[in-house]
Amino acid sequence: MADIHYMTPEGYEKLKQELEHLKTVERPRIAQAIAEARDKGDLSENAEYDAAKNEQGMLEKRINDLTKVLANARVLDASELDTSEVRVLTKVTIRNKKTGKELTYQLVSASEADLKSKKISVSSPVGQGLLGKKVGETAYVQTPGGTVEFEIVDISI
Repeated sequence: MADIHYMTPEGYEKLKQELEHLKTVERPRIAQAIAEARDKGDLSENAEYDAAKNEQGMLEKRINDLTKVLANARVLDASELDTSEVRVLTKVTIRNKKTGKELTYQLVSASEADLKSKKISVSSPVGQGLLGKKVGETAYVQTPGGTVEFEIVDISI
């Protein structure tokens, strides 16, 4: 069974646009590079041909991966989310119990995760530790430096 990817409408559109770009722009560009390299003669010692074929393989893998993610995507409407506990697409304010520092993150799918935008993946250790917690509860997150305790301060949309 395939993994379901919960996404925002914006994240879904971004992946659709990337997939379309890869299929309509990048795929023909690489095909042209392969054709040009093939025209140069002996393929057994043609570095340009090998590089183009490798690039084609990586491109096709990315297209395949995006196709799978989009096929298994479930677009969620943030306005319909329950904020009684931490769930996908909720924003959660946490306080590190040791340092007292507060941070706010939005939990998103792995394909939408972006730490600079304060969006963390629900499949990350922090995301896993926060899921299902309610305001006032403590989340224990295993990190390479040991277990970190976070108090759930607020949950919002």
